[in-house]
Amino acid sequence: MDQGLHGDVQVERILVYSFLKNCHNCDFSKELDSLRSEVMVSPSKNFLSVEFDDGELQTDGNRSGRFQNGSVVDEAVFQLIGARLAEIGDQVAREIDQRVVNDLVQQFVNENLSKEEIMRRLSNTVEGLMRTVPLEMDQEKAMLVLAMVLARTVANKMPSLLNRVFNTTVNYINQNLHNYVINLG
Repeated sequence: MDQGLHGDVQVERILVYSFLKNCHNCDFSKELDSLRSEVMVSPSKNFLSVEFDDGELQTDGNRSGRFQNGSVVDEAVFQLIGARLAEIGDQVAREIDQRVVNDLVQQFVNENLSKEEIMRRLSNTVEGLMRTVPLEMDQEKAMLVLAMVLARTVANKMPSLLNRVFNTTVNYINQNLHNYVINLG
């Protein structure tokens, strides 16, 4: 299956949303609520609607779905994982130099940069932090936590960027850590 943007991006959306939702004292709660309704309310954008084997929406309130490859995803599991990673992220955030965050904020503010360029810069920032921030966890988990901490920190500095930061982070995780995320569930 192609590692680009495909149906499984829904798992990353659940994970990142849950991570951000579990931010204490964050200034972007209004924007996050708006993002939630944009992402979850519309049936065409329902996290798992495109994943069911029969192609039909499930209307019984059950939020689990079956991917085309046969694996089952449970939204609640990824929400819980996002919440747990947010706790780890609270500790990791203290280790990140604010100049790095401020630079990334400026990258997201620059509307002349393409989505691909913004994602490349996020990737470069994560890679740089992997070399400078001591994290006692495996590489994939560290990259995942760093990407989401950066998203949360940038959105907290400038809440109006939340939508762009959210989508960039979801795409970054989907392209670089998709198999790792799926295996978390």
